[in-house]
Amino acid sequence: MMLMRTDPFRELDRLTQQVFGAARPAAMPMDAYRSGDDFVVHFDLPGIDPETIELDVERNVLNVRAERRTPAPEGAEVLVAERPTGTFTRQLFLGDTLDTDRIDASYEAGVLTLRIPVAEQAKPRRIQITGGDRKQLDK
Repeated sequence: MMLMRTDPFRELDRLTQQVFGAARPAAMPMDAYRSGDDFVVHFDLPGIDPETIELDVERNVLNVRAERRTPAPEGAEVLVAERPTGTFTRQLFLGDTLDTDRIDASYEAGVLTLRIPVAEQAKPRRIQITGGDRKQLDK
């Protein structure tokens, strides 16, 4: 398994939806897939200043943190504020088969893309079979 997904608020969302008929919006939706020797993750982060995005990995746990600030200037009269603001976080539990020392991150058009290479020791490899001594086999 390359990625172990966990969301501690999933059960709370389910209960909230049952009681109030609405769930909290997904603040950092993601897609993840394997492409060749890379594991690719896309996070939707529209309106986020790239300077506020923080990534760190500790013991195979990837933490993503981003902040969306209100676009209204100080003292402005806000008429509608439907876009969520504040700090958003997401955790991914990465399997031991990924090389967390070589994660590549880019941010373009509101999408944070991470490319995590599969570790060399986890890649399939062919094992050479050597032949035995024929004389020993005839005995």
